[in-house]
Amino acid sequence: MMLDDFLIRAALAGLGVALAAAPLGSFVVWRRMAYFGDATAHAAILGVAVALAFSMSIFIGALAMSLIMATTVSTLSGRGFAMDTMLGVLAHSALAFGLVAVSFLTGVRIDLMAYLFGDILAVSRGDLAVIWGGAALVLGLLAWRWQTLLTATISPDLAWSAGIDPRREQLVLTLALAVVVAVAIKVVGVLLIAAMLIVPAAAARPLASTPERMAVMATLIAATSALGGLRASFHFDTPTGPTIVCVAALIFAATTIGNSLLHRRKGSSAL
Repeated sequence: MMLDDFLIRAALAGLGVALAAAPLGSFVVWRRMAYFGDATAHAAILGVAVALAFSMSIFIGALAMSLIMATTVSTLSGRGFAMDTMLGVLAHSALAFGLVAVSFLTGVRIDLMAYLFGDILAVSRGDLAVIWGGAALVLGLLAWRWQTLLTATISPDLAWSAGIDPRREQLVLTLALAVVVAVAIKVVGVLLIAAMLIVPAAAARPLASTPERMAVMATLIAATSALGGLRASFHFDTPTGPTIVCVAALIFAATTIGNSLLHRRKGSSAL
């Protein structure tokens, strides 16, 4: 029964992160914000160090630092900086400072690998409440702002003409991204959060003809990856977080190759 309990908690945690990350990941893919997600996720390890140093909740620390990083990046993006360079500097600097900060903590027992790559099998009932609460917040935000977010994503000029402020929609995405990072640490760790945002959405792209369908397909792929990765890691005795991402990557490869073969067949039949 105990084994069943911890596997059920792990499965529920994976599904919660999939629900939060996949629809948001569609916007990350559409807006080409992959590096933005990486920088935000890497900042979370610094939040973990701050939270442990001040005996705060890990979720609060990670959320605060992710928000600070995301807001900083959003602010700098309109100031003429070369964004790929700036994001690279911020992402890796935040990760490095976080790792150094953790090493200065004394009297605190910390499993650094669990924060870097996740420890889904150690999810508690309290963690589940945080993960599903965060997922509900992100889904609520996206459902509330879906049409305006889509308009701002398609064309900022079109958004302005429709009375929509693209900067406000960017702020909504920034908040949602910070929440996803904070809730996903326990499941896949800070180094693989960006993969859970990007890979399911990228895998869903060839299968969808509308934005809504892509978001739904991405969620199904993320959920399948979470449950399939959990089962595979239990069977092969591999790290769960990386295994979940590996399953998602295999699905991405399958949809990409399948779509390529389909287009090739259509091209040859047209000839």
